[in-house]
Amino acid sequence: MKSVAVVLVVLFSFSGFAQKADAPRAVAPGDLETVLSQMDRAAEHFNSVQADFEWDQYTKVVNDTDVQKGQLYLQRRGKDKDVEAGVLISVPSKKQIIFKEGKVRMYEPRIDQITEREVGTNKADVESFMRLGFGERGHDLLKSYDVKMDAWETIDGVKTAKLVLVANPSSSIHGIFPRVIWWIDPQRNVSIRQQLFRPNNEDYRLARYSNIQVNAKPSQDFFHFKTTKKTTTVRP
Repeated sequence: MKSVAVVLVVLFSFSGFAQKADAPRAVAPGDLETVLSQMDRAAEHFNSVQADFEWDQYTKVVNDTDVQKGQLYLQRRGKDKDVEAGVLISVPSKKQIIFKEGKVRMYEPRIDQITEREVGTNKADVESFMRLGFGERGHDLLKSYDVKMDAWETIDGVKTAKLVLVANPSSSIHGIFPRVIWWIDPQRNVSIRQQLFRPNNEDYRLARYSNIQVNAKPSQDFFHFKTTKKTTTVRP
């Protein structure tokens, strides 16, 4: 589980949009099943996504929020539909993160350095977590989470299902982000917001996504680094 934690911290801690939410609406019996089924159908046609993001990392002990902004790219490649991700962070400083071929690599132009970590045997867990909110089959969530539907909320004109996910104690994710609140557009199977809580239930990462484009065939430049002759690579 340690290696999974390291990889997810790299992906989501190296990481606004004024999203206006209307008043929540009550959930009717059968709504959760409808949402999961809509996600299942959308997942069949999901190949890639790109979006602008704002990630707010809140730490209770210092009562501070670290804000990062940039662009996220996710695609499925090859016969096995392996997940690849490219993240471009522009604020507060430039960083590029690539998850590809079982490795997480981060390039920091300011110090001209690549940090590389192997995912190893936890590749499936990492890919499943990365798909959370972007192309994951709805009913597959039930394998790893206790899923409850809290409300319907309209955010910036998009009707979202607000889901509360509690990771199974036996899963590797439980020790990292045991609880997730997720506002999803089930028609497109994409997240509008995500709030991921750490085990102390006080620290969290709130993600906001906008300008979301499904199956937009993102440029492959986002899955490669533009380095210099002096670039160094470290493997902690």
